[in-house]
Amino acid sequence: MRNLLKRLIRLVFGWIADVQVVGRENVPEQGAFVLVTNHIGLVDIVMFHYVFDRFDMFIPVGEKWEKNPFIRFLGKHLNFLFVNRFNPDLKALRKMITLMEAGNAMVIAPEGTRSRTGALLEGKPGAAYLAARSGFPVVPVAITGTEDKVILENLKRFRKSKITLTGGQPFIIPPLPRENRDQALQAATDEIMCRIAALLPERYRGVYAEHSRLKELLACPPGAEN
Repeated sequence: MRNLLKRLIRLVFGWIADVQVVGRENVPEQGAFVLVTNHIGLVDIVMFHYVFDRFDMFIPVGEKWEKNPFIRFLGKHLNFLFVNRFNPDLKALRKMITLMEAGNAMVIAPEGTRSRTGALLEGKPGAAYLAARSGFPVVPVAITGTEDKVILENLKRFRKSKITLTGGQPFIIPPLPRENRDQALQAATDEIMCRIAALLPERYRGVYAEHSRLKELLACPPGAEN
């Protein structure tokens, strides 16, 4: 079933979209890592199965979607992990770390929900905590063109949507210190979000548009972000 779903996803995206992938070489083809991305449309949850030929990617998805029979069906075969976005879900956190320790890659949107405007929302600390706790590389990926209203409008006009995925350089979030832990976690979250923002066009950068760390990243030569 998983192979069939992959083929169907590729067939559907071939009909409805022109997908461009930039920086594919920055995304490991095997092994565990934390792929962090912005989230602007429902199709985002299957986009990575369209672009990357890995069956061991898992995606945390808000538990409300488990009530949707179609999303629940996709989740069963495409490694969705339904989680509580609003309260600490220690069982889910342990499962995510266990999956990565087994060599699986995690795809997570730190914002925790879709941005209705397409611009970045404030990131939540879950992705940074998992990256710091696991020690696995973090790979920022920026998505444009998957906004629900854009996809629907193009479908109505029998026009393909222009979708771009841009992968950035992997980096490491160091272990959180015992002292000033909250401050360090916030700094790690800002680092992740600014790395995503640096890959996005200006109008998508949202609440991070004027962040000092983003300005530092934009001033760096390509590939010199660290």
